[in-house]
Amino acid sequence: MKIDASLMFDPGKVAAMAGELERAGFDGAYTFEGQSDPFVSLAAAAMSTERMALMTAIAVAFARNPMNLAYLGNDLQTLSKGRFILGLGTQVKAHIEKRFNMPWSKPVQRMREMVLAIRAIWHSWRTGERLKFEGEFYRHTLMSPVFSPPPNAYGEAPIFVAGIGPAMTEVAGEVGDGYLVHPFNSPRSLADLSLKAVERGLVRAGKRREGFQIAAQAITATGLNEQSLQQAVFAARSQIAFYASTPAYLPVLQCHGWEDFQPKASQLAAQGKWADMAGLVDDEMLHAFAVVGTPREVACKIAARYRGKVDRVSPVIYQPDARLLVALLQELRSALQ
Repeated sequence: MKIDASLMFDPGKVAAMAGELERAGFDGAYTFEGQSDPFVSLAAAAMSTERMALMTAIAVAFARNPMNLAYLGNDLQTLSKGRFILGLGTQVKAHIEKRFNMPWSKPVQRMREMVLAIRAIWHSWRTGERLKFEGEFYRHTLMSPVFSPPPNAYGEAPIFVAGIGPAMTEVAGEVGDGYLVHPFNSPRSLADLSLKAVERGLVRAGKRREGFQIAAQAITATGLNEQSLQQAVFAARSQIAFYASTPAYLPVLQCHGWEDFQPKASQLAAQGKWADMAGLVDDEMLHAFAVVGTPREVACKIAARYRGKVDRVSPVIYQPDARLLVALLQELRSALQ
């Protein structure tokens, strides 16, 4: 199992951070579309690393169009010398319409078409064949030679699709090269919700599990001393409550019979009582969705939770520290042996 780390930092610091993570021994690193553009940061990381896989986990697909993503993916595959993974997610309707001012409709069908359109564009560039993609949401029928890049020397980048609900997760298995498991996951939701849906998508496409990658993020509350551990536990409770307040993540709660939690968390979120939301997350819910303990303890828990189920895992630490990341990596290597 590969071990990845986050590059969710100031874009000006990403290049140095990526180099440190690679020297420490991480297999990959990812950016997230939060307070900065995930592709800009990865470009910086590509120029300061030589070995690590570099992925967007995730870039918001519906904030862009297939042509835009095709160019970005092609360029980052070149900059990274074949180490780029294009990880796409939908975000939710309010953000797509109100933050990005882009259309929202039929997200499952739209994501399937988005991936197929990107691949059609790459196929046109690789083969020189006429571009003719005409779907329900996207139409790409013009590609003049002056705008067509030469075939990529490193091949086409893999496309990973993120999903929570079963329909989107099936699409990941059907058209993606990999599936990004959202941090808001538990052993039960992973087994009963995610992995079964991926398998249905693979079967629909006539694909096998071999060669398809599943990358999981694990909410991790750990520290090098008791004070930092307790701060990490509070951060984990807060993040769990935030995810649970979002309607799109209801299927994960339903796996545990905790769907009544959502209206309580949503009400506090609407009132802006973010600190109070953490108090709603009891120990049972905390330990269902997060791994908690010393670096050695959480490494053993991550290994037990994900070994044999996923191909890549990334501990999600909300207050990261370089020494902590290195210590956790060493413990994970040991636990996975």
